[in-house]
Amino acid sequence: MAMIRSNLFNLSFYVWSVFMVVLFAPALLLPYQVTVWGQRQWARGVNFLMRLGAGINVEYRGLEHRPTGGAIVAAKHQSAWDTLIWHAILDDPAMVMKRELLGIPIYGWMCRKTRMIAVDRKAGTTALRAMLQDGREAVALGRPIVIFPQGTRVAPGASVKDVPYHPGVSALYRGLDVPVVPVALNSGLFWPRRKFMRRPGTIILEFLEPIAPGLPRKEFDALLKDRIEGATSALELEAGIEK
Repeated sequence: MAMIRSNLFNLSFYVWSVFMVVLFAPALLLPYQVTVWGQRQWARGVNFLMRLGAGINVEYRGLEHRPTGGAIVAAKHQSAWDTLIWHAILDDPAMVMKRELLGIPIYGWMCRKTRMIAVDRKAGTTALRAMLQDGREAVALGRPIVIFPQGTRVAPGASVKDVPYHPGVSALYRGLDVPVVPVALNSGLFWPRRKFMRRPGTIILEFLEPIAPGLPRKEFDALLKDRIEGATSALELEAGIEK
């Protein structure tokens, strides 16, 4: 039964995603807020399909820490779900993403339209400077910036030594002089990376206490890791699911 439900959800997810991309393709010719609204409906629809098809609910915690303007959201990344949910819970987020994703027809054009922050990982310091410039523009417009400090999906329980935090989040912290809101989650227990199987249960996403600007780099890096990793481990333990 679990396999059947997983397959039904996966099918509905892809059908819904393609439908929304095609439906909102004409929005590329309209003000960008129309595309932003479409992204929000897409994310909400995915949550609905998860609950209906795979028995996966979603719980948000720490909403008092959720930014309402220019700030940096530094989130754990365990699942494809983590890349889309921000459209539903933040107001016009600027996602830090791989530049090659801009080459995907229609989807990539929508990312350009909504002014996501595309990073060329092979460009080194040049990429960091470009990311900072795009970040300044986003903050000036009151948009929250979402970044995954480890840069990729990480399986629950994986060591930070195996998948270290990248310097991008520290560069944004030092260059933009805005708070960083750490985020912990346990989505990888229910929507695992590189697997089609989905597990019923409750994904928890928790906004943690913001880190004020102005800390030395090493102190910031250590504090960010401690908050994200500690809270993520607690959420994984709370779920009680074998990893």
